[in-house]
Amino acid sequence: MTAEGAPGGAEGVDPGHLWLSPERPRRGRRPAFTREAITAAAVTLADAEGIDAVTMRRVAAEVGAGVMSLYSYAPDKETLLDLMADQVNAELPAPEPPSGDWRADLKAIAHLQRALMLRHPWLPAALHGRRSLGPHALTFLEHALAALRPTGLDATARLEVFAQLTGFVSGHVAHELAQEAAAASPDRMAAEARYLAAVAADGHHPELAEVLNAPARPVTPGATFERFLNRLVDGLDTD
Repeated sequence: MTAEGAPGGAEGVDPGHLWLSPERPRRGRRPAFTREAITAAAVTLADAEGIDAVTMRRVAAEVGAGVMSLYSYAPDKETLLDLMADQVNAELPAPEPPSGDWRADLKAIAHLQRALMLRHPWLPAALHGRRSLGPHALTFLEHALAALRPTGLDATARLEVFAQLTGFVSGHVAHELAQEAAAASPDRMAAEARYLAAVAADGHHPELAEVLNAPARPVTPGATFERFLNRLVDGLDTD
């Protein structure tokens, strides 16, 4: 739903209007809320209950406002998600100047992204199919592009590398969270292990059998992320 006259709708909100136009106070009484306060309430709600809990009606109830009054701050949920994503991007620390070791810098960027997404587990889903163009996201992007300059890649290729990295981190964190949820159901995990063992023993899946019989590697989320990240970054072709 979009408030009458607001720059929203099926195409979403014009990012120039959202990010470059100052929030205009209404005539008459001083507004009881700010866009930042409403966004913060939505972030808190998503952190506690997940992204599906974030509706305009629910956020209005959290801040004690009428739902229609929220549309002057965020005309629809898509706009609210844009605001939320950029607000949590503000938590990223001020980037250090690039070290010149682009692989080390890129890995550091990935670790910052992962930590942010683990603090806000709804963020990977919110970023799916969405280009985050808010000021805090663009500051981080600027740092990443500068860190990649020593690769010698052209500007478009550097942007593609950063998009690839962000997609990897987002997908990996989503997998981490799913694994964490599955671990809360030990009976299901035990059933899956028995099933895989039976399949591997049938003689038709020798590759799977080799994997299951291989020495175990550290399976902590951090160690797994580090291995996958190293393969991705160390294997990047910059020629």
